[in-house]
Amino acid sequence: MINTAFIFALGAVGFFIEIRGGVTLIMAFLMIFQGKWNRRAQVMTLAEWMHFRFGKDRQGDVARLIAAFSIIIVTIAMLTYFAIGSGKFIGEFLGIPSFWGLSSEFWAATLMIFLAMIYTVASGLYGVVWTDVFQGTLIFVTIIYICLLAFFKFDLPEVFQVSVPLREGGFMPIETTRDAWTSMIPTWKLDMPAESTYSIYNLFGIAILFYLIKVTIEGSGGTSQYMIQRFFASRSDRESGLLSLFWTFLLSFRWPFIAAIATMGVALGNIQDPEIVLPRVINELVPLGVKGLLVAGLMAAAMSTFDSTVNAGAAYWVKDIYQTYLNPRATEKQLLLHGRVSSVIIVLLGLLFTLAIRNINEIWGWITSSLGAGLLIPTLARWYWWRMNGYGFAAGTVAGMLAAVVQRILIPDIPEYFAFIIATVSSLVGMIVGTYASRPTSESTLLEFYKRTRPFGIWGPIRKKLSDHTRQQINQENRRDILSTFFAVPWQIVLFLTGMAVIFKRWDEFLWLGILLILLSIGLYFNWFRHLSTEVKVD
Repeated sequence: MINTAFIFALGAVGFFIEIRGGVTLIMAFLMIFQGKWNRRAQVMTLAEWMHFRFGKDRQGDVARLIAAFSIIIVTIAMLTYFAIGSGKFIGEFLGIPSFWGLSSEFWAATLMIFLAMIYTVASGLYGVVWTDVFQGTLIFVTIIYICLLAFFKFDLPEVFQVSVPLREGGFMPIETTRDAWTSMIPTWKLDMPAESTYSIYNLFGIAILFYLIKVTIEGSGGTSQYMIQRFFASRSDRESGLLSLFWTFLLSFRWPFIAAIATMGVALGNIQDPEIVLPRVINELVPLGVKGLLVAGLMAAAMSTFDSTVNAGAAYWVKDIYQTYLNPRATEKQLLLHGRVSSVIIVLLGLLFTLAIRNINEIWGWITSSLGAGLLIPTLARWYWWRMNGYGFAAGTVAGMLAAVVQRILIPDIPEYFAFIIATVSSLVGMIVGTYASRPTSESTLLEFYKRTRPFGIWGPIRKKLSDHTRQQINQENRRDILSTFFAVPWQIVLFLTGMAVIFKRWDEFLWLGILLILLSIGLYFNWFRHLSTEVKVD
């Protein structure tokens, strides 16, 4: 819904704003090197990974606990984001009245979350997997139908109006043209009205550069929550690479679908809130019967994210806090009970926090540019700096997330790049102080980590323990991965834009995007795909 809002209000260039998160550009980094690095750890959760990196003494325990709690907090924030979006979506169809002083959107979100929570809590991972298989089928039927409908049945007028939200509430119509709205070539500046909440993107070139820097830091440091669980479960380096490639291919269908919905929203007209374009289009432009299938498909898309997020968040409580530190001898029945109870508590907290958030973009911007930013620096440094220890990770994470929470309370309306700077600088200072105020991680732990993971970065004192031949092989792999990343990042962006160009019928831009896509794909094949089965063996 938020991706569609940006395309509807800003045109095709709204895509570039979602480099901050919705484009999921982190997949390019997971595909080339981060996925296989995580697989090599042979652990079940990110918090468990902390013992692998920092050892099983006190600093490893501290890092593991802080990682577990921080991911649970991010999980709650993600569920708040989910609840707000689903409330707007389902509220459009059900027409639930407001009562007890709470909005109709809140009650619609409560209903949807309750339904999804039943099978998530009752069936655990098996239920998540099989419902995702079924929901995935619905999702792709939805995408194909909407794309065909928009392509053949709807043409944009030469001049039309869209609307943007205002800071003080309400919406403002702005006029645009078909050529400007469908152009996918980003400009250095936008011309949003100063009173609009989207005016923070007027320095568009700087915003895109900021998001690219942010996603580079994020991608180079890896990810957490339900995404990383897939790579922990991979059987080989090759499998983790193919997983990422397939995942990115599936994600590429999201953007033609969004472009189709936005096109139909413009054709429908009289939509003030960009964030409700998606449900409004389905409600008013899709015939009965098919509409039910589309609503089910989109609810399935939301629920498949919801159940994976809840399942991963509960795992951090059960695996990394309760079983490891509170009750190591817990029975399977006790672990199952804690998994279910923690799932319910996480969901209820996420729903409760919706009462303090005004719209989807507000919570999504805070998650991606402030709360998540508090985790970025320690998450990045743990791979590339041998001297960083568990206390440094814990101090950096706590400092960054506290700064994000304080910023949200005291100065909630600052631009996202300022919020990002506050969180990351606080995290960096905390990490450096925590690292140098305590002893390094033991050499044996660092050597085992490096031999299995083989990252690039500042590992001189550890690398010298390996033979010259092994170091040369690792260097060759690392150089290839770095070069491949410069192919993978633009390849993913161009892949997504190419599908949008078809829906917008911009054949001029489709031509050069197609040529770029072919050239980048050739580069990826020769520099990355051919080497998927090549793995350095370290004695």
